[in-house]
Amino acid sequence: MRLSPAVRVSEYFLPTLRNDPAEAEIVSHRLMLRAGMIRQESAGIYSWLPLGFRVLKKIEQIVREEQDRIGAHEILMPTIQSADLWRKSGRYDDYGKEMLRIQDRHERDMLFGPTNEEMITDIFAEHAKSYKDAPLAMYHIQWKFRDEVRPRYGVMRGREFLMKDAYTFDLDAESGRHAYNKQFIAYLRTYARMGLTAIPMAADTGPIGGDLSHEFIILAATGESKVWCDQALLDFDLTNADVDLGDRAAVQGLIDQLTAPYAATDEQHDQDAFESAVPEERRVAEKGIEVGHIFFFGDKYSKPLDAYLDTKDGARVPVQMGSYGVGVSRLAGAIIEASHDEAGIIWPEAVAPFKAALINLRQGDDGCDAVCEDLYTKLQAAGVEAIYDDRDERAGVKFSDMDLIGAPWQIIVGPKGVKAGIVELKRRADGERDELSAEAALAKLSA
Repeated sequence: MRLSPAVRVSEYFLPTLRNDPAEAEIVSHRLMLRAGMIRQESAGIYSWLPLGFRVLKKIEQIVREEQDRIGAHEILMPTIQSADLWRKSGRYDDYGKEMLRIQDRHERDMLFGPTNEEMITDIFAEHAKSYKDAPLAMYHIQWKFRDEVRPRYGVMRGREFLMKDAYTFDLDAESGRHAYNKQFIAYLRTYARMGLTAIPMAADTGPIGGDLSHEFIILAATGESKVWCDQALLDFDLTNADVDLGDRAAVQGLIDQLTAPYAATDEQHDQDAFESAVPEERRVAEKGIEVGHIFFFGDKYSKPLDAYLDTKDGARVPVQMGSYGVGVSRLAGAIIEASHDEAGIIWPEAVAPFKAALINLRQGDDGCDAVCEDLYTKLQAAGVEAIYDDRDERAGVKFSDMDLIGAPWQIIVGPKGVKAGIVELKRRADGERDELSAEAALAKLSA
């Protein structure tokens, strides 16, 4: 999807709020509502307004690119699923009240899918018969529904959410674990591109099943879980650890390196083991947010759903499977939790709705208007995503709104600067300002 490179605030739907909404309990929920990113429709269900939708599409595209990079193929499955498949796998009754069960007009039992293991296995079983059909990895990015008992924290724990779920199919367990390891690395790359440091932690498999699972946690003061880990995990630079994904030994070596340091959430934390394994100066004990979960569950679904492959020697074996989830909409909130200040959101450039905010401090002033219009046109031509605050509002209102929505850069144009032939270029993350010509500011943003 192509996003508009530049917009004018006067023509944009940006319903910002001055005050904190009473229903918002955590930072991301408060700032997403105040910045006009989302609107609540009912408990745990949100409309994504233009600003929020831009962020959602940026996150989605990074997730997509990293899945494509490891050879996964994108598909799209329906949100409504037949209950018959879930009965075959044994999960229809086991899943609990989080699953929204419905009937169509013919009184057939259906459900609003909370996940897609059954459906993807059925698709594979119908079309793949030989060892030549494996390995295979497929994913889709689709809206899910889980009927949370108490939806809260905005998009962090909603009932409807956008999720990337991937599924791998392999002939044997060793190959299946290699597919799992490739996803493991893809996840860390995905988060790193969004400006996040995600800590992989061994996790329970829950209703998905299997005996191998990791969740990925980012540290945030308002996180839901307590996290204990070795600082080495936060310092690890994945960009210097690139491996040939076809080299199983090298990939496994990297995974071993990433999972060897101590890391645990409250459910699995052992204080004595933590203190024994980690020197005091490297101990990290903070709150964290789960941003992804991966599973390898072997033949849990392939056996009941008859997903078998014929091997070279004529044997018939159940396919070995894994599933891999990333909460795309949840990540929008998680990034804000990890990157904000008292004034508002501080977006990492890769997921920012706009790279720059162009602020006209004196709308109607011939000099300011001319410089801003020229910059706006040139930003568009250079492909720099920009939002131009061309409203007839006080400077304080413009500064407040542009800080709130969190574009990484602000170009500030005022009468004094125009007379001197300069503009201010402000970096949102630390407030650092440079005075330079409009041409130099454009060159810096276009680089």
